[in-house]
Amino acid sequence: MDCGAGSSLYPLHRCKTIHLVRHAQGIHNVDGEKNYKAYLNPDFFDAHLTPLGWQQVDNLRKHVHSSGLINRIDLVITSPLLRTLQTAVGVFGGEGYVDKMDVLPLMVANAGNSDRPAISSLNCPPIVAVELCREHLGIHPCDKRRSINDYEFAFPAVDFSLIDSNEDTMWKADVRETKEELAKRGLEFMNWLWTRKEKEIAIVTHSGFLFHTLNTYFGNDCHPVMKKEICKHFANCELRSMVIVDRSMTGSHASTTNYPGNMPSGLDLPSGVADEKDKEK
Repeated sequence: MDCGAGSSLYPLHRCKTIHLVRHAQGIHNVDGEKNYKAYLNPDFFDAHLTPLGWQQVDNLRKHVHSSGLINRIDLVITSPLLRTLQTAVGVFGGEGYVDKMDVLPLMVANAGNSDRPAISSLNCPPIVAVELCREHLGIHPCDKRRSINDYEFAFPAVDFSLIDSNEDTMWKADVRETKEELAKRGLEFMNWLWTRKEKEIAIVTHSGFLFHTLNTYFGNDCHPVMKKEICKHFANCELRSMVIVDRSMTGSHASTTNYPGNMPSGLDLPSGVADEKDKEK
């Protein structure tokens, strides 16, 4: 096999490692798996995690710690919906929070009917909420978010500063975002990542967002097996680690590891060039 055809080489500072995570099981998933029309149920507004979902969070948390991944992640980005926020703080947050600590908790006790203790913001990566990685917008109440004020009360140490509107202005009761619009928003999010200086980022988001974004724009230049590894549907609380490359030079961050050499400067004519010059004589 031609090595050049099967391998690619890119400068390290043009790459980021991303860890894509679908949220754990939400209350809407239970009925929605059986009947798609269940997603229209207003009782599932901004769906929270089920007890099983919290078990999935605990198991992924164990994996993230045992693998050492928690020590490498510079930033966690989460969709600003209850189920993704709960997943993000449960998986990547600190240990149990003790009342009267000098720092705010990532999550207060029993946030979103969780029946869970508060979660500390100590010894964990920062968590920031971003609207661009929300689920398929419109019609389904489970995909409508609460006010940012409500979230800030329940998740005090999560950074919501990148969200412009307190109320949800993106979700429409009578208009469903098309798959093409969703994928385009996903690509906008992926390009936005290059504005961040962090090199290793966990992203907690949704099945539809991941499936349509990845299938539309990614893996088309890969072997079919690799395309499937990238694009197949995510299970609840599944994590996949990938590398993205800034081939369009969207980002502007310089390398932190490259070294220019020749310091102090001196004669450094490569031997191959010397050989060519000798032949010319």
